[in-house]
Amino acid sequence: MSAEPGTVRPGGRTARVRAAVLRAAGDVLVEQGFDRLDLAEVARRAEVGKTTVYRRWGSVTALVADLLADMAEQSLPRARSGSVREDLRANALLVQRTLADPRQGALFRAVIAAAACDERTAQALRHFYAVRIAEWAPCVTEGVARGELPAGTEPATVVRAVSAPLYYGLLTAGTVPDPADAERAADAALAAARAGVYVNPA
Repeated sequence: MSAEPGTVRPGGRTARVRAAVLRAAGDVLVEQGFDRLDLAEVARRAEVGKTTVYRRWGSVTALVADLLADMAEQSLPRARSGSVREDLRANALLVQRTLADPRQGALFRAVIAAAACDERTAQALRHFYAVRIAEWAPCVTEGVARGELPAGTEPATVVRAVSAPLYYGLLTAGTVPDPADAERAADAALAAARAGVYVNPA
C-alpha cells in the first residue's frame, strides 16, 4: 500500500526538495494566505518541477499538513528545570517567541484561519498541537510527583491553559504577546493548577 502524498520522510536530495517546497509554501501562506496557496506557485518559488510537487503532495491541504508535521518535528524539546513553575514559564516563553516572530506568527495565523474552513488542515493543526502538548505534559506529571501540584492534575489541560491566553490575544485582538504576557499566563495556569482547578474528578 502506497503512502499518502506528502507523508513520506525522505532523505538526501529528496529531503532538500521537501525542505525547499515547505519553505516556499510557508512564504506564500504568510504573504497571501491559504486561499491563494497554489502548488504551481510553490513549485516556482522552490525552483522545482511542478510535476514533483503535484506527485508528492497532490493537493494544497496535503502540503499544509506536511508543513505542520515538519514544524512539529523541528520544535525545540521541553525544558527540564526541576521546577514546575520554571518549566511552565519556559513553555509560555517558547510560545510567545513563536507568535512574536514575524514569519512564524503570521504562518500560524494563516494556518489557523485555514483550519476553520478546511478539515484536512484542521486535523493537521490538531496533530501539531498534540505533539507539542505531549512533549510538555511530563513537566506537570513530574511536578505532581514532586508534590508541587495536587494528585490527579491533568497535565495536558495545564499545558493548554499556559498557551491559551497568548493565542487568544493574538487571534482576537491582534496583540502580539511579550515576555511579560508569557510569564503572567504561566503563573496564572500554575496558580489554578495548585488550587486544584485541573484535577480530574475521577
